[in-house]
Amino acid sequence: MNKFLTSNDPLYRCLRTIIQGIIGVVIAQLPTLLTGTPLDPVWQAFIVAITMAILSPIMALLGNNEEPALFDDDDVFDGDLDG
Repeated sequence: MNKFLTSNDPLYRCLRTIIQGIIGVVIAQLPTLLTGTPLDPVWQAFIVAITMAILSPIMALLGNNEEPALFDDDDVFDGDLDG
């Protein structure tokens, strides 16, 4: 599960996007499941889009597990001021 949430491989990124879509559809169907009154399809699409817009940055943060290095090898000062 940790690799699924933290890996930036294309497979895991695609799977996280699919899960976001499924969560969005489930949230859009909650009024129908709970009260039996269906929503207008336009509102359902809007709810799915908003849910994915909220979950997308969260999933991106979860996938960003590598911290950038403070210095690259080229940035290290070697003590030579003349060139």
